[in-house]
Amino acid sequence: MDDPNLPGGALNAAFARIHAASRAEPYPSWDLRRDRLRRLDALVRRHEKRIIDAIDADFGHRPAAETQTLELLPVREALRHALRRGAGWMRPRRAAVSMLFWPARARLWPQPLGVVGIVAPWNYPLHLSALPLVAAFAAGNRALLKLSEFSPRFGACFADLARGEFDSSELSVFHGDAAEAAAFVSLPFDHLLFTGSASVGRRVMAAASAHLVPVTLELGGKSPAVVTEGYDLEHAAMRIVHGKLLNAGQTCVAPDYVLLPRAALEPFAQACARAARQLHPDGLDSADYCSIVDARQYARQCALLDEAGHAGVALHPLFAGAQRDAHRHRLAPVLCVEPPPTLALMREEIFGPLLPLVPYDALDDAIAHIQAGERPLALYWFDDDRARTAASLRAIHAGGVTLNDTLLHVGQDTLPFGGVGESGTGAYHGRWGFDRLSHLKPVLAQPRLGLGALVRPPYRRSFDLLMTLLRRMR
Repeated sequence: MDDPNLPGGALNAAFARIHAASRAEPYPSWDLRRDRLRRLDALVRRHEKRIIDAIDADFGHRPAAETQTLELLPVREALRHALRRGAGWMRPRRAAVSMLFWPARARLWPQPLGVVGIVAPWNYPLHLSALPLVAAFAAGNRALLKLSEFSPRFGACFADLARGEFDSSELSVFHGDAAEAAAFVSLPFDHLLFTGSASVGRRVMAAASAHLVPVTLELGGKSPAVVTEGYDLEHAAMRIVHGKLLNAGQTCVAPDYVLLPRAALEPFAQACARAARQLHPDGLDSADYCSIVDARQYARQCALLDEAGHAGVALHPLFAGAQRDAHRHRLAPVLCVEPPPTLALMREEIFGPLLPLVPYDALDDAIAHIQAGERPLALYWFDDDRARTAASLRAIHAGGVTLNDTLLHVGQDTLPFGGVGESGTGAYHGRWGFDRLSHLKPVLAQPRLGLGALVRPPYRRSFDLLMTLLRRMR
């Protein structure tokens, strides 16, 4: 038996317990799945303030309204959607049968995978742990959850709440350091869902490959916003700035940079300043503006900004007054106009309140710029021309798209959420999450009488007649 005091000991013991339970109950009823979903819902609803306070403490300051709208509300909506639809998702699905096999019948039986490992990041710790849990429970799985060591208060809070609602054979929560995370992703799960950076995602995939564990990777990247010629700049600026400043830009689908007509640079920058000051009239002291999560991330944002300034990039602060507060890890949003592609600002996902503006002379140049980079997790396209929009969407690969706004596609339980290429592998949310964490087992039922007898040796005239008939039909 594993010693829980040794590295990985508690993890291995928890995995063994939950793995055995999953094998003893390979196909939980809807009543049991619904019960688990309801208990998760009760956990979130009953302890809303405690969750908000824990996340606020981890960030140094995170507006309660942002936690409510970006974490609690999406989780409750996902639970409501799964509770309404989950029984239907479970039902065997009809599949067509080739005429060669008539009168056979085919079905797809959704079967739970078993034990799902979930690795959640610090930036939306409830949202990015609970939504995968919704998919796992709806699909009839059990789960081990690893929360980020950079959200320790939420980690301790959620682990405690989970112990109060779930048996350890249903859900176990861990929130230790990087060594524990490495041990976690090395376990022989039936599926592993990771949300985080591409660099860590590569290591997760490498660790999972040792046991051939299938993975869903929700990563990120440089998600562009494109403003087309003639589009209302005030409208675009408000929606882009709002999407960027939620959680102080610490969002995997935040607009990372803006492509816009060269002539629109100055009026768009002014419109962004008006939007930012309308959203946060008190600037850096706004109670509605989130802090950078810790000193490490704050220092990284400052380094990105300082490098741009030293390179001669024009910097346009969007707040009046103070621009930095190292003690509170607060950084005012800044537009970085036409930064060279060699800067870290343009090579790395920003994940903060810095917004590069990249001008283009023709829309084809903007599309080529996106195509030349890694495929983004999100695309935000601002355009009133439907035909041009449709043509551009066909030309650009992205994990998901919101037209004439930002972020909104992520909140739809009727749409899959996931990346493509460098921005992720696989998708979940709603039925897509159920299917991702199920095995759609094909089942073919062949009746006693069928064409099979005509294609078995010894091959005689009946076989020749059948082949002749089939060739004529095709």
